[in-house]
Amino acid sequence: MPTSTLIRNSFAAAFRVVLVAVVALALSLVAVPPAQAAGGGPSITKKYFGTLSGGKKIDIYTLRNSNGMRVKILTYGGILQSIEVPDSRGRLADVALGFDKLSDYVKQSPYFGCITGRYANRIAKGRFTLDGKTYQLATNDGPNHLHGGNKGFDKRVWQAEPFRRHNSVGLALTYTSPNGEEHYPGTLRAKVVYTLTDDNQIRMDYRATTSRPTVVNLTNHTYFNLRGEGNGRILGHEMRINASHYTPVDKTLIPTGKIARLGGTPLDFREPTAIGDRINSKNQQIVRGGGYDQNYVLDSRGHDLDLAAKVVEPESGRVLEVITDQPGLQFYSGNFLDGTLRGTSGHLYPKRSGFALESQHFPDSPNHKNFPSTVLRPGDVYRTTTIYAFSTM
Repeated sequence: MPTSTLIRNSFAAAFRVVLVAVVALALSLVAVPPAQAAGGGPSITKKYFGTLSGGKKIDIYTLRNSNGMRVKILTYGGILQSIEVPDSRGRLADVALGFDKLSDYVKQSPYFGCITGRYANRIAKGRFTLDGKTYQLATNDGPNHLHGGNKGFDKRVWQAEPFRRHNSVGLALTYTSPNGEEHYPGTLRAKVVYTLTDDNQIRMDYRATTSRPTVVNLTNHTYFNLRGEGNGRILGHEMRINASHYTPVDKTLIPTGKIARLGGTPLDFREPTAIGDRINSKNQQIVRGGGYDQNYVLDSRGHDLDLAAKVVEPESGRVLEVITDQPGLQFYSGNFLDGTLRGTSGHLYPKRSGFALESQHFPDSPNHKNFPSTVLRPGDVYRTTTIYAFSTM
């Protein structure tokens, strides 16, 4: 072989080696989404979020599924601090109202994203009778008791245990409420398990046991804006609630004890209706709540997991479905947001910039024998499940 040909072949071989190396290096520098980098499966990470005045450190856990959906949960109040879901074009946005500082949750949060208990919603005059004994709770909402009292489960520090499965990732939170805390009877051992699935669902499994007869009603109090938190009002969201009845309230928002029909009222959401269409109605129930703040008696009556509500945001195409085995659903349209709270995006939250759909037993059930019972006794297990399912149009 001539020397010139040998040199050319050697040069070509060396060039190919260098080219392969350069291509390999370039590919290694291409950004890979975290879920893909981890083999495409779900993941969970933990970071420090802040310290309470007593010195207790609070952590924030970030759950990510295989689709890139992310959910952030605090050990303070079991709060869903952030829920990032895609719109119809695949663009992620945080659809849960919240704060980026622990101090804001401590000082001024209107129950953003938290676990509420021991008794979610209201109890008339903070008083109920169980087995012949009357218990007086705090009256922290005018004349009534609201969401567990002055320091309910939303203000407690929960113990956290992360877990990961093949197609889901989650966080198990536990809290033991001692006998007499907020004047409730019995030591209540509560557990709430958040699971993020690859179906873009947040599953919440609630469990509790007690040492003495007590009442319990747990829920999650996330405020949603499917356009993205801090991105205007929720009046254009289209809502459907699978309920034919509701529990009318008095002027202090306590149920009268009646279970009334929704047909013919501006409270009826059996057909998809924009939240803002009838929110300024002169209907007495809407006027008393300053907007929607009603307990809907679900048609399923809490027998099995069933679709309770579906919300569609036309601009983004995002869809939220609430699936639950609870008998009631409290729809709250953010009536008392007033533009003074600054959220995680840095934007202020004006009136009706978020809505809540709280799966629950009925408000003031301990004082109404015709309502489903919320009594829990030793040896029994409080057990309920709710799912937030996200999709697009």
